[in-house]
Amino acid sequence: MSHVTSLSCILCGREHAPSQVLYTCPSCGPDGVLDVLYDYSALSGKVFPGKDVFSLWRYKDILPVEAEREVPPLRVGWTPLYAPQRLRATLGLSALFLKDDTVNPTASFKDRASAVGVAVAMALGKEPITCASTGNAASSLAGICASQGIETIIFVPETAPRAKVVQLLMFGARVFTVKGTYDDAFDLSMEATRLFGWYNRNTSYNPYLLEGKKTVSLEIWEQLGEKVPDRIYVPVGDGCIIGGVWKGFEDLRRMGRTDRMPALVGVQAEGSSAVTRAWETGVLPEKTDCSTFADSISVGIPRAWRQAVRAVKETGGEMITVSDKEIAQAMGILARESGIFSEPAGATAFAGILKSHRAGTLDSASSVVALVTGAGLKDIDGAARACTSQAVSLEPHVEALKEAVREGSLRHS
Repeated sequence: MSHVTSLSCILCGREHAPSQVLYTCPSCGPDGVLDVLYDYSALSGKVFPGKDVFSLWRYKDILPVEAEREVPPLRVGWTPLYAPQRLRATLGLSALFLKDDTVNPTASFKDRASAVGVAVAMALGKEPITCASTGNAASSLAGICASQGIETIIFVPETAPRAKVVQLLMFGARVFTVKGTYDDAFDLSMEATRLFGWYNRNTSYNPYLLEGKKTVSLEIWEQLGEKVPDRIYVPVGDGCIIGGVWKGFEDLRRMGRTDRMPALVGVQAEGSSAVTRAWETGVLPEKTDCSTFADSISVGIPRAWRQAVRAVKETGGEMITVSDKEIAQAMGILARESGIFSEPAGATAFAGILKSHRAGTLDSASSVVALVTGAGLKDIDGAARACTSQAVSLEPHVEALKEAVREGSLRHS
């Protein structure tokens, strides 16, 4: 990993050689999450190569991977950045964009982290790979590993949506459904890493996973004509995604490719808002019960909260919370007005935009991006809760159809 110069602890600031540290800062322990640093001066004059590489590997010069044989074959990243005209008109925003990561191989944003994490594991000769997840990180790891023939061992809470567990099993992962919360599953995966030496993919522990997540920022910047948007709304559970979004723009700034950062707005479900409270008080609250149908961001002990709070504060952003009702409404509006079908957590950032719009805090001339992080079929029960209409049962003859048309609001000529 000669691209990487050092690993810097976000707590004590000490820098470590990549060859000396596998996960977190030796001095600060598990809380000492490490930032991956590069020779930014050497990168400052470079144009990103591979303009015909339509994946996150177009940014390989600023990723901790070198050899082509380590790059998983599934195409991850370079997802669409849509400019939804009807939503723009409805909200009075001249520059609203939707970054659609539902089209990644396992239908979630988490494929970005897994692609880089698996490549690093291959470079280090580490196998099997384990992680804890509410579902998406696990299925992304299992899918990427399946493409490379690597064994995976997964811990998910027993409440994980069935579709995500089925994905895991189809990819050949060994799956443990933990009788408890995501936090319980996380603790068990960490203990398994210590006991058995399995390579750990958990983003808030393994420094290289955030490097995959940062690629969404590099893409947004490039897709906007090498410009930085004014605001980016990001769903927040553990805090890793928004930390990755910050890292991408911070790397661009250090490379001299931009002199500004977007205001990062973290959006949490009201029933799982520990990072919001940490942003408000500077202290992470004690473990609390989570109550939200947005399972992907249902986290009682957010392990990457410091990275999330840093991202928001250093960019002049904010943390906001939305109710499950607001998330469900956002899912419906997003589907009907843009054609993007998201799971609850995937629509949470857009729910934050709707809330800001209602509060009158969005400048109509500002450029605003929402990350859509997971597809609706990942959690079909959650999507069903957001539906505002029902299918109509018909007898198989035209008179029944005519009656249904008369009683309903169907348009016909």
